[in-house]
Amino acid sequence: MHVLERIASKREVQQYLAQFQSVQSQRFAVIKVGGAILTEHLETLCIALKHLNQMNLYPVIVHGGGPQLNDLLLKAGVEPQFEEGIRITDGPTLRVARKLFLEENLRLVDALEYWGVKARPINAGVLTADYLDKEKYKLVGQVTKVNLAPIENAINAGFLPVLTAMAETEEGQILNVNADSAAQEIARELKPLKIVYLSEKGGLFNGETGKLIESINLDEEYESLMKEPWVKYGTRLKIREMKKLLDDLPRSSSVAIIHPNNLEKELFTHTGAGTLIRRGSKLNVTTSLQELKQENRLDAFKAVLARDRGGEDAKAIVEHYLHGLSKRSFRAYFDDSMEALAIVLDPTTESPVAHLATLTMTKNAWLTNIAENVFTSLRSDHPKLAWTVRQDDENLSWFFDRAEGSLAKNGDVLFWYGMDIDESAQLQRSFERDGRKMLGDINLESQLFSAGVAARIRGQAAQRRQYSTSSRPFARPSPFQQQSRRGYATTSNPNPPLGMKNSDKDWPSKIGLIGARGYTGQALIDLLNAHPNMDLRHVSSRELAGKKLAGYSKREIIYENLSPDDVRRMAERKEVDCWVMALPNGVCKPFVDAIDETGSDAVIVDLSADYRFDSRWTYGLPELVKRQSIAQAKRISNPGCYATAAQLGITPLLDHLAPSPAQPTVFGVSGYSGAGTKPSPKNDVKNLTDNLIPYSLTDHIHEREISAQLGREIAFIPHVAVWFAGIHHTISLPLAHKMASRDVRELYQDRYEREPLVRITGESPLVKNIGGKHGVEIGGFAVHSSGLRAVVNVTIDNLLKGAATQCLQNMNLALGYDEYQGIPISR
Repeated sequence: MHVLERIASKREVQQYLAQFQSVQSQRFAVIKVGGAILTEHLETLCIALKHLNQMNLYPVIVHGGGPQLNDLLLKAGVEPQFEEGIRITDGPTLRVARKLFLEENLRLVDALEYWGVKARPINAGVLTADYLDKEKYKLVGQVTKVNLAPIENAINAGFLPVLTAMAETEEGQILNVNADSAAQEIARELKPLKIVYLSEKGGLFNGETGKLIESINLDEEYESLMKEPWVKYGTRLKIREMKKLLDDLPRSSSVAIIHPNNLEKELFTHTGAGTLIRRGSKLNVTTSLQELKQENRLDAFKAVLARDRGGEDAKAIVEHYLHGLSKRSFRAYFDDSMEALAIVLDPTTESPVAHLATLTMTKNAWLTNIAENVFTSLRSDHPKLAWTVRQDDENLSWFFDRAEGSLAKNGDVLFWYGMDIDESAQLQRSFERDGRKMLGDINLESQLFSAGVAARIRGQAAQRRQYSTSSRPFARPSPFQQQSRRGYATTSNPNPPLGMKNSDKDWPSKIGLIGARGYTGQALIDLLNAHPNMDLRHVSSRELAGKKLAGYSKREIIYENLSPDDVRRMAERKEVDCWVMALPNGVCKPFVDAIDETGSDAVIVDLSADYRFDSRWTYGLPELVKRQSIAQAKRISNPGCYATAAQLGITPLLDHLAPSPAQPTVFGVSGYSGAGTKPSPKNDVKNLTDNLIPYSLTDHIHEREISAQLGREIAFIPHVAVWFAGIHHTISLPLAHKMASRDVRELYQDRYEREPLVRITGESPLVKNIGGKHGVEIGGFAVHSSGLRAVVNVTIDNLLKGAATQCLQNMNLALGYDEYQGIPISR
């Protein structure tokens, strides 16, 4: 399973793997491979199939060969003939097609064998067909029967079955069958969990916006989708065929249309990669318990409310809850089988915000995407919504993804969306004062049905797809619209911390800073001075000991010269909640060891490179590392400035890079503040004027850091220039397949859509515009005429997002505050 760690967490992979391995081998997946994939992406396909095979997964492969057949016919002077998208196949055409399909089948099998995958060619004996319309299409078949024995025999013997799209009549006449149709008929017989169509486009695209359609919930969206003016021709036929297929399969089955590069990502991650098509489940909505009773649903409704609570008192609590619900205006959402239930209390004079009071899901509700369907409906019906979740809830991150703001207190997290600054500020003040009561909760024993408790959902984490074609649009502001809401202390946050470390600790948090003479230390002091919940108590600098700390207004602080023994005694007395090490490389270990020896649970954030390669420390780049791991960490290594910008600039294309030995190259230029305060030729303004100084051109520590974090070798070439603060990267990226600049830009926009500290721009960002800014700008997005090399530009302030700002993000997460608290965010 280690082969998938680059695309998903171990837990995420395991949950999908358990699902796939829970069915018979042949019922895992049917994968249709188009002819263009065989010619352009054969190696990529084989590697992905090898990874699946290593996990004892045996997809059924059905391939076509249309483009190759067109080329052969044209070379032979035969113009390919089509009627209504179906190839007219006469005798000579069939003769060429059969020879080609057999050759392509053997080529795929040989390629798989080369990559260590046992594969078996199956060219006959599976599909029986009748003439589709002999007079019109000649030797074209329509499948009438599927014999699974050859497929099952191959899998039972440990071989991947590889089928051609050819069939025979009962009399033995060979007929040409459309590969899509062949895959569909095999799927109807096998009833697999996944039907995958590999395509160069990588999915279905909205004909008006040009954006990828991430997911289609047929029960909810089919009728409205088919009325869209851009849904026509091949797109219309494809969607109609997918609906016909899925109507014949269990609801657990789904269709994915993806590029072969993303096969594993589609199968093993919540986010997916292409277009996912499911039947889904229509939701029922009621505003009355009496209506539920009349429809004979009330008992089932009660059972759902009780299923997340054991014990003899469950029934009594449910009755109490329903009694309170009968006196309130509410809307309840549920599917026919009631595997999902959400109850929203409507706004009142006392509680002017709609409140998600109950949310409960079964495991199957998550796996069949009902959870997303529910929340999409909530978004449509409730433009403003708030809810609370327990901080120890295992699915907390799912709620973070659906909120625009959050605030943690006393073991609960308040979430909300749709509110302006004043409304959200008032909501937070009420929550800090009254806790859940400010939401107008029905008074329940154990507060059983607040969203947080009921949302300790049995099963697996939710899938995160959004319905880009839904009639209930999942309206979310752009990152820069969100930024305008983050001007106050407990600001909105698309990915807030997963829980406070010590809910009973003194507030605000007490901070100790070791090594404050440098530029980064000064930048961090300025940020802490504006932070409402952090109190700087100790600042250590050997050169400045005894002097007053300038620029800090909360209290008078005198620089100290703290030794490791001093720090040990302070740690024993729990004088500091978070230590920040702003020391040169190779210096901070004695201080860290002193804190560790006391068993202190204080957080340590190290700004040097000393612990960036230590697996016991958490690497603190919140935009790329799971925020949950940072929020739960006690030891955090702050990334380097060059490394932060390079990783953010490469990651969206990581899955599209050409394999080694092709190597991404980062040409980086930093202002002289990056060389520190100690005099050297690299921060000598006179030496830098009209100059550009290259240094450490190979094996720079940031080269090692970038490569280690991204999981592949990256070449890094650093330089220093005459400006003070700011880094500019020009990154050259070899691609595994042809891409257009628009495709590249969309990857970055999608990846960082909800990251307020990352700005995507079409133009190349300028280093003069990033100084003093707390984020990163990425742009340029040029692609070589070959389509096989992309160039991206990145700028970052090395003292802020490259050091101090990122440090504060990590401190906020680890100490239980909003990630962006105290960070001025501007466009």
